[in-house]
Amino acid sequence: MRHNKKFNHLSRTASHRKAMLANMAISLIMHKRITTTLAKAKALKMYVEPLITRSKNDTMTSRRVVFRYLQNKYAVTELFKEVAPKIGDRPGGYTRIIKLGTRQGDAADVCFIELVDFDENMAKTPKAAKKTRRSRRSKGAEAAPAAEATATEAPVAEEAKAEAPAEEAPKAE
Repeated sequence: MRHNKKFNHLSRTASHRKAMLANMAISLIMHKRITTTLAKAKALKMYVEPLITRSKNDTMTSRRVVFRYLQNKYAVTELFKEVAPKIGDRPGGYTRIIKLGTRQGDAADVCFIELVDFDENMAKTPKAAKKTRRSRRSKGAEAAPAAEATATEAPVAEEAKAEAPAEEAPKAE
């Protein structure tokens, strides 16, 4: 029976699991992204997100609570000085898990876990337009007003082009 089984024990004793999650949390805070197995990443997410939430309120009490979990003063300083100001307005969801595939040796699912606001590559990519599903009936009904709008706007755009000076020719580099 699974009465009161709230988290994955990861086939470890309580002390080993506590030490492993603390070490992984320190690495995540210091490096902003780590590679691990999917099960460990999900357990780490449950472990580190309350600590990040606690770091939004920079008081001595919250620093002591976070230090009790991490036991590393450099990681606590990094969390309160660098991470907390960047995620201050975010209501939750401070980490992202990106699956990478399976590991060669034991076919374990491997993934990245990273702090969301610290990934420059994801921040630079433009967001795709939201696709919506529409029925055929509404597509035809909406196409007619759209065609009329473009027909009325087109002459205005052509007049603007005619009024633009011809001096602005593209330069060959």
